[in-house]
Amino acid sequence: MASAKSSRSRASGPMSTGIQHLGGSLSVSQESGVQLADKLKIFKTDNYDPEAYMQSKCQSMNEKEIRQLCTYLQDLKKASAEEMRKSVYANYAAFIKTSKEISDLEGELLSIKNLLSSQAALIHNLAEGVHVDSLSADCEDSLDIKKVDDREPSDLEKWLSELPDMLDVLLAERRVDEALDALDEAERVVSDAKGKRTLTPAQLSLLQSTVWEHRQKLADQLAEAACQSSTRGVELRAAASALKRLGDGHRAHSLLLSAHYRKLHYNMQTIHPTSTSYGGAYTAALSQQVFSAIAQAVNDSLEVFGDDSAYTSELVTWSTKQTEDFAYLVKRHALASSAAAGGLRAAAECVQIAIGHCSLLEVHGLSLSSVLLKLFRPSVEQALDANLKRIEESTAALAAADDWVLTHCPSGNRVSGRASNAASLMQPKLSSSAHRFNSMVQDFFEDVGPLLSMQLGGSTLDGLLKVFSSYVNILINALPSSMEEEENLENSGNKIVRLAETEAQQLALLANSSLLAEELLPRAASKLTSMQSSGADDPRKRTSDRHNRLPEQREWKRKLQRSVDRLRDTFCRQHALDLIFTEDGETNLSAVMYLNLDGSPDEVELSPSPIFQELYAKLNRMAAIAAEMFVGRERFATLLMMRLTETVILWLSEDQNFWEDIEEGPRPLGPLGLQQFYLDMQFVILFGQGRYLSRHVHQVIVEIMDRSMAAFSATGVDPDSVLPSDDWFIDIAQETISKVSGRTRIGNGDRELTSPTASVSAMSISSVRSHGSS
Repeated sequence: MASAKSSRSRASGPMSTGIQHLGGSLSVSQESGVQLADKLKIFKTDNYDPEAYMQSKCQSMNEKEIRQLCTYLQDLKKASAEEMRKSVYANYAAFIKTSKEISDLEGELLSIKNLLSSQAALIHNLAEGVHVDSLSADCEDSLDIKKVDDREPSDLEKWLSELPDMLDVLLAERRVDEALDALDEAERVVSDAKGKRTLTPAQLSLLQSTVWEHRQKLADQLAEAACQSSTRGVELRAAASALKRLGDGHRAHSLLLSAHYRKLHYNMQTIHPTSTSYGGAYTAALSQQVFSAIAQAVNDSLEVFGDDSAYTSELVTWSTKQTEDFAYLVKRHALASSAAAGGLRAAAECVQIAIGHCSLLEVHGLSLSSVLLKLFRPSVEQALDANLKRIEESTAALAAADDWVLTHCPSGNRVSGRASNAASLMQPKLSSSAHRFNSMVQDFFEDVGPLLSMQLGGSTLDGLLKVFSSYVNILINALPSSMEEEENLENSGNKIVRLAETEAQQLALLANSSLLAEELLPRAASKLTSMQSSGADDPRKRTSDRHNRLPEQREWKRKLQRSVDRLRDTFCRQHALDLIFTEDGETNLSAVMYLNLDGSPDEVELSPSPIFQELYAKLNRMAAIAAEMFVGRERFATLLMMRLTETVILWLSEDQNFWEDIEEGPRPLGPLGLQQFYLDMQFVILFGQGRYLSRHVHQVIVEIMDRSMAAFSATGVDPDSVLPSDDWFIDIAQETISKVSGRTRIGNGDRELTSPTASVSAMSISSVRSHGSS
C-alpha cells in the first residue's frame, strides 16, 4: 500500500503541485517553471532571511522605485499564475489517466491483501488441525472442548455470531450510517485481534470475510442508489460520502459526476433548435443548463471530497468535456449559420451569452472561458471573413454606378440605422461608394467590439486592411488607362467600375482614399482599442495594453497610407503620360524639339515649351479643385502636385533616348537649343518653387541643366557665351506664368512673398552656370 501511494505521488508530482484550490488559478508551464526556478534558487537556501534580503534590495531605493518594484512583482505573480494554469490544462489528460490507473491498482492491492489474509488464516487453521501427538492428547482436547462448550460464550463471541445478521438487517433497511459504524467496529476488532490474539485464527478469518462481503454489498447498494434518476442531490452526496468512507473514493467521485451528467443530458433534451429559432435564445437556454450543472457538480465535489488534487483534476477534466460538448452544439445549431452568412452581430451575441454564463463559474474557482474562446474562434473568424467579404462586394457593386462626386453623408444612411454620436460634427465629403464603405466599416467595428476578449484585434485590422486595399484597387481601375493596362486589368479579373473621366472625378478618387486612410478608418480602429482597454479591470493593465497597441496602430496606418500611395502614383503616372505622349503614340518631349531650333531659316521667339506650359496649367487646375476637396488636408494636395511634377521631371531625367540624342547626335545641341532647354527648366523652377517642387526634384533639375551644359561644351563653345542674362530668363518665364495662370504680372523687384517665384533670384541660373563651367 505504501509503495502504491509513493508511486502515485511520483506519477502526479509535477501536476499535483501545480493544482491549487479551485478558488485559485490552475497551471504552470514547464518551460516557464524552469526559468522561474532558476530565479528563485536564492529563496530555497536554508539560511535565507527575508528581512535581510529586502533590506539589501530596498535600502538604496526611493519610494517611487519601491512602488515600481511592487508593481513588477505583482505582474510577475500574475504571469506565473497564468503559465501554471496553461501547463496544468495542457497535461490534464495524461495526469487523469495515470491517476485512474493508480487508483485501480490500489483497489486491486487491497483485494489481494484481504485474500492473502484469508488464505493465511485458513492455512494456519489447517496446520493446527493436523498436529496430533497422541490419542490421549485427542482425548484431552475433547475434554477441553466439552468444558468450553459447557461454559457460557463471551460478549465478543456473542457479537461475532450476531454481526452477520445485524449487517444484513442494516443493509436491508438501508441504514447506511449504522452499517458503516458496524463495519468500522469490526475493522477495529480485527486489528486488535491481530495484535492481542483475542480471537482464534478461525474466528479471525470468519470475521474478515464477513466484513469484506458486507462492504462489497454496501458499496454495490450505494452505487445502485447513485445511478437512480430519482436520487436527489442530498441523497447523491450522502451515497458518495458513504462510498468514500468505504475506501472507494474514486468510484464515488465518478458516480457523482455521472449522476450530474445524466441529469444534464435529460434536461437538455427539452431544448430543440429549429430553423426559425433565434440563435441567442437557444444559446442562452443551453448555457443555463450546462453551466448550472457544472456549478452544482463543483459544489457537490467540494462538499464531499474537498480540495484533493486527484478529485479536483477529474472534476476539471469532466467540466472541460461538458464545455466542449456545449460549444459543439452551439457551433452546430447557432454559430455555423451566422458565420457562413456573415452575421457577425448574431455570432458575437451567441459568444457573449456563452461567455457570460461560463464566467459565473469563476466564483467557484473554475475558469473555462479560455476553452470556449478557443472552440468558438474558428466560427467567429469565419463570420469576420464573411462580413469583410460582404463589405468588399457591396462597395464594389456600388462603385460600378458611382459618379465620383463628393457629397456629405445623407442622414439616416447608416446600414444599421443607428443614430450617429458625431452628428454635430462636420460630415466628411465622399463619393457614394466611399460613404457606403465607411458606414459598413463603422458598423463592423461596433459588431467586433464584444469579441475583443478573443484577441481578434490583430486579425480584424489585417482583414480590414485587405478590404481597403481592394477598394483602392477599384479606385485605381476607375482611372482612365492605356490599352495595355486595360488588357492587363481584364486578364486579372478586376470588377467593372465606372471610369472617372474628368480631373475633378479623378481627384475625388484620391480624396476618398486619403480621407478614409488618414482619418475615418484610424478613428474607428482607435475606438476598438479604447473598448478593449476599458474592459480591463486593472488601470495599470489598461495603460500597458494601450501602449502595446500604439506601435501596432501606427504600423497599420502606414500600411493604409501605402495603399493610398499606389493610387496617387498611378494617378500621377497617367497624367504624366498624357502630357508626354499624344493619342497617336508620338512624344511631346523629345530631343528633336531642342536640336532642330538651330539652323532654322525663320527667326525663333523663345518661350517655355508647350508641354511644360500644359504641366503648369494642369497643376493650377488641379490645385484649385483640390483646395475644395482636401479641406483640412492641404498637405496631401501639395504632395500630390509635387509628385506629378516629379513624375514628369524624372521621366525627362531617365529618358536614355533623349540624352543619347542630346549628347551624341544626330546633330549637336546648338545655342538656341540650349537656351530653350534652360528656359524650360527655369520655368519649372519658377512656377514650382515652394508649391509644386520638392527639394529632391529641384536638385534633379539642376543636374540635368548641368548635363545639357556639358553636352553643349563638347562642341567647343563656352555655354556662358551664348546664354542671355539671368533677368532675360526670369522675365520670359514670369510672362508665361502670368499668361497661363491669368494673374497680372508683378515686377521683378516687387514680387509678392507668397508668389511661387518670390524665393527665386537670378542666382538660380548663375549658380548653375558656374557649376557647369567648373
